[in-house]
Amino acid sequence: MLSYTGGLVLFAALLHASWNALLHGNRDRFLSMTWMSVAIAAVSTPIVVFLPLPDAAAWPYVIASGLVHIAYNASLVHAYRRGDLAQAYPVARGSSPLLVALGAALFAHELIGPLHALGIAMICGGIIAIALQGGRVSRAGVLAALTTGATIALYTVIDGIGVRLSGGKALAYTAWMFLFYWLMPVLFVARRGLAALWTPLRSTPAAVVSSLGGGLVAVGAYGIVIWAMQSGAMGTVSALRETSVVFAVLIGRLFLGETVTGKRWLACVVVAAGAVCLGL
Repeated sequence: MLSYTGGLVLFAALLHASWNALLHGNRDRFLSMTWMSVAIAAVSTPIVVFLPLPDAAAWPYVIASGLVHIAYNASLVHAYRRGDLAQAYPVARGSSPLLVALGAALFAHELIGPLHALGIAMICGGIIAIALQGGRVSRAGVLAALTTGATIALYTVIDGIGVRLSGGKALAYTAWMFLFYWLMPVLFVARRGLAALWTPLRSTPAAVVSSLGGGLVAVGAYGIVIWAMQSGAMGTVSALRETSVVFAVLIGRLFLGETVTGKRWLACVVVAAGAVCLGL
């Protein structure tokens, strides 16, 4: 049976798939990601005022993670321009747990037992199988998704180490890191101008509201993961979080009209079995 922490990470996986579906479902994904970032940063700003600061040792990781998250946002938008949710999302998420486990072993000296290693391998393999089923996979789409996966692995390892150096202040660590999301509207305005950011408030308010909602969901999703990495192995937490691809397949099928083949459903079962291995 999954632990309480494992159950929360699975819930975070559902939240994560949901905000990615919101992002993919919006026509202008750069604009959508920008408004998501505004919501994330706006929620985090008052939090840092009332919480004690993370310990000094964590600050280099806060800064590094914040900057890598901005690179991740840009890479994710690019990946979704190259492929549908059921392809780009699994490749991006499926390529990261093994990289996270490797990074955790190298930089945090984490060891993973045979059963958990099997679970990580099953999740990664199942995720990649999900991406490869049911359609032609373009080289550009895979490259964009793999780049996104590399940024996911990088910020996950940074946060896994950083939160452990925060002095038990996971919420403060997360909030300060999310303040860097104020850079997204700055980048958007620099590229498209201020009018392109504000005009949708009048022309397509529903899209802006859905993006803001997606940002709030993203705060909860990754906040849970950072909290879990205080005591849980980074590779295990990362792999369990990436079961979100199963939720993404379901969301893509039910709400975005994407085709799901029998082989893709079988791959989902493999991912779920890997999650069970991580919970034993």
